[in-house]
Amino acid sequence: MPINELLAETVERFARERVRPLAEELDRNEDFPDELYKEMGKLGLFGITVPAEDGGASGTVVDYVTVMEELAYGYASVADQCGLIELITSLLVTFGTATQKERYMTGLQDASIRPAYALTEAEAGSDLASIKTNAVQEGADWILNGEKVFIHNAPVADVAVVLAVTDPDARSSKRLSMFLVDIDATDGAERAYREHKMGQRASQVGGFVFTDARLNPDALLGEVGAGFPAMMNVLDKGRVGIAALSLGIHRAALDAAVSYAQERKQFGQPIGNHQGIAFQLADMATEYHASRQLIHHAAAALDSDEPAAALCSMAKLFASEAAVRNASTAVQVHGGSGYIRGVEVERLYRDARITMIYEGTSEIQRMIISRSLLRP
Repeated sequence: MPINELLAETVERFARERVRPLAEELDRNEDFPDELYKEMGKLGLFGITVPAEDGGASGTVVDYVTVMEELAYGYASVADQCGLIELITSLLVTFGTATQKERYMTGLQDASIRPAYALTEAEAGSDLASIKTNAVQEGADWILNGEKVFIHNAPVADVAVVLAVTDPDARSSKRLSMFLVDIDATDGAERAYREHKMGQRASQVGGFVFTDARLNPDALLGEVGAGFPAMMNVLDKGRVGIAALSLGIHRAALDAAVSYAQERKQFGQPIGNHQGIAFQLADMATEYHASRQLIHHAAAALDSDEPAAALCSMAKLFASEAAVRNASTAVQVHGGSGYIRGVEVERLYRDARITMIYEGTSEIQRMIISRSLLRP
């Protein structure tokens, strides 16, 4: 699928002029850049693939990964917000009722509604079948109880998509349902705490506690018992999105390393003239382009409705591990200065590390890929 060139130019300019200059301050203060997100909303950078009939730009997944790379080149936390809204709007497009779309879609896309995607629990990370949060029907309403941890945007969220057990006796694919929970308007729904993270520090992460939270029937997103397949419906897009976020970090690290290698002199010449440095830069560039090809191949497969689960896992696995590896190389090229807070590559190294964990760990990606190879 061809890239929307106007969208690509818009996001590249926005990331360069508005995001990159704020990255160090946002990282240092762990700020939630609300005004920046509202600017992004006005530019149409949230919910890239939302169809026109739902108020979106009808972009492709290739467009989406292009936006994610450029935003992450500016600052990964900003791209992370874009990825979160892409997943929530994708769920609403596919499973939302007309009433739910009317209530949430515009606000999500213009950044006036802050969402969260509440899946993870203390004993249920990669193993979502172990979720304990439950919703029990009482008349027409649902009573929600449980706790969610490590949830992106939880400290600031207005609405959360919550995955909960609705039929504990059903097989794993039928046990779970999704609910739209308006946090401030729902008695018994509480933002629990805020974490302080190694990297991507402007991405707010925390937990929710639900104590006899009463939800009306309109809170159910999709069918009862269809939560797990619905989540799987957007998971591939989520993984290729994080792959593209990783790619933006990788490219920023490469550019910083090349620039430093041209400027820094040792033994009477730029350090880039020394083969030990030059070859590291060559490997960084090669892995960047390899990652990009994997990501765009997987995105094009999603756009063409081709089987893409293994391709998305390959892209996420390779790109995230390459980002971590090459952010580390960029620190090495910078020497001692690369270890100092305030130097870009120090932040990039911290920002990269989570990409091997969220949206499915590297181990989960290898499991998915190997199953696709060994399937009878």
